Amino acid sequence: MTGLYYEEFTVGETIAHERRRTISESDNQRFCDMTMNQQPLHLDGEFAADTEFGERLVNGLYTMSLAVGVSIPETTDGTIVANLSYDDVEHPNPVFHGDTIRAQSTVTDKRETSDGERGIVTMHVEAFKANDPDEPLVCEFDRTVLSLKRERAADDGEDAR
Repeated sequence: MTGLYYEEFTVGETIAHERRRTISESDNQRFCDMTMNQQPLHLDGEFAADTEFGERLVNGLYTMSLAVGVSIPETTDGTIVANLSYDDVEHPNPVFHGDTIRAQSTVTDKRETSDGERGIVTMHVEAFKANDPDEPLVCEFDRTVLSLKRERAADDGEDAR
């Protein structure tokens, strides 16, 4: 377990996530297949060639999911009760097959639950195209989680560091 307990999150802190992922055509195809999204902009090279992008785009929900996934080790791995919400999602720049994505999370808010047993933490997650020298922002959103408190985890016999 490498995630943070509620007490370990600091409002204003930006956490750079070490893991990155280069998105393959297969990744995009499988995600579209699993979610039954048959949008030709993601799957049909000839269709996409005639758009302003000139090629297929990676599914934006995959990009968002990837940003969440790469953020897990440094934020909520083993210390989360539940994801509560994903809000204000934006995709300001396109992602294409072969792009490498990196992410960072900035803690924007935290508060104890009404019973004081757990904490609610909100992070602003940003995903960037790491293979582009300008590293353009490709996805951003707010992620709110229900987090374990260190003392509560210790009471339950979990690893509380």
